[in-house]
Order: sequence, then structure tokens, then C-alpha cells
Amino acid sequence: MSAVIEVEHLCKRFGDVMAVKDVTVSVEAGDIFAFLGPNGAGKSTTIKMLTTILRPSSGRMRVNGFDPVTQSYAVRRSFGIVFQDSSLDEDLTAFENMEFHAILYGVGKAERRQRIHTLLDFVELYDRRDSLVREFSGGMKRRLEIARGLLHEPKIIFLDEPTLGLDPQTRNHMWSYLQDLNARQGTTVFFTTHYMEEAERIARHIAIIDHGAIVAMGTAEELCAQTSSQSLEQAFLALTGHDIREEAGGGLERMRNLRKAWRR
Repeated sequence: MSAVIEVEHLCKRFGDVMAVKDVTVSVEAGDIFAFLGPNGAGKSTTIKMLTTILRPSSGRMRVNGFDPVTQSYAVRRSFGIVFQDSSLDEDLTAFENMEFHAILYGVGKAERRQRIHTLLDFVELYDRRDSLVREFSGGMKRRLEIARGLLHEPKIIFLDEPTLGLDPQTRNHMWSYLQDLNARQGTTVFFTTHYMEEAERIARHIAIIDHGAIVAMGTAEELCAQTSSQSLEQAFLALTGHDIREEAGGGLERMRNLRKAWRR
């Protein structure tokens, strides 16, 4: 198999803060890949660069063969994404959010109606399709974002802590669907999570990032063997330490965006 995501010597600086430091990683097409790290380690910043939201300070990236900096349109058509923070339009209904996304990605009318029906049914929101998103709970919004990210049948799905706030039943349901999609269509899954058992159970390959740099890569078994640990959680703590972390680059970026919005 060939690599569908290639990152070489990737760096991102926010003023004096180096949020991502010389990251090199490759993800094979059809893989289920977990990108793990403490708060502020550089996970979300890396995903934002891969998905064209942030420009890197230096380094090289390829997503589905395209450069996110110079070929952003082609890259965006290749992936679906579920962000850490909600990006839904709360003044639209669930169906309208889905339909707007389908139109944006050029999904034909007849096809999009069927896909919207299927995906809203999958996340158990079809009965609420005509409800405004502002009326939804946090978990319902999360489920809608997952459905929306899969709507245009992307080759790659980026999931930034996708199961945060979901109950165990919904988490299991979501991962079963994604694993089936991966098996049937070869969709590459690139996800972050703080649930170590989730990464250990779902991911085929794992990279651990800390202080902006990759500190280990391999299967869960390889990481456990490398650190003489009995579980991925123990291996993760052995590699990143036990100190409680605060967000760095990503938090700084959000603060700046909030300030800009306030000034406007």
C-alpha cells in the first residue's frame, strides 16, 4: 500500500511557542491511525495543518497526493473532518446542515437525500432531522458532526477527539460503523483521543506526540514492549510523564481568534 498522508519535518510556530517540532510521519491508505498526546502536545495543530486550516512554518505535507498549502481545494475534497470544537450552524436544522455540506461537496440531489437519510439514521438523529441544532445536546451535536463528516464519502476521515461527551453505547456504535466503512471502502481513519483503551482497541498504528515532537510510533503491542508496560495507557504515561498539562499552541491560537472576533 502507498502512503495517503505524508508529513516530513513539519513545524508550526506561534510567536515564541513552537507548537509542532520537526514531525515526520506516514499513514498508509486504509489504515486506522491514532495520534495521541497530552493537552497542548501539538495534535490539533498538526491536524489543522493537514486539513488546510493552518499554514506550516516549515516542512512538507501530502494528503492523498496533494499539497495542503498549494492544492487546498483538492485536499479538502479528499477528507472529512470532525473538529474538537463544534462547527455546526445552530440556526439550521440537522437536515439543513447535512444538505448544505452535501451541496458544498457536489453530491447529487438524489444521492445526497439517500446518504443523509442513511447517516442520520446511523447516528439515531433521523427523527430529529427537522429540529434546529441549537436544541440539541452536546452528544447529539457530536453525532451530527460525525454523520456530516462522512457524507461525501471521503478517502480520509480526520477525527479530533470524536467520542468526547458520547456515552459508551454511542461510542461503540460509531466505531463499529467506522471500522466497517474502513473494511468495505478502505477509508483511512486518522483520529485523536484521550481514551487510551479506545486507541488500543481500534487503532492499527499509533504515533505519540509530546511537546510538539513525535516520541514513539508503532502498534499498541510494540509501544507496550518498548516501555515494558502492560497497557497502552501505561506506555503513554511512561513516554509522556505524569504531569498535568495545559494547552499550548492550540489554546494560544484560539485566544487570538477570539480576540480578533471581539475586535470585529
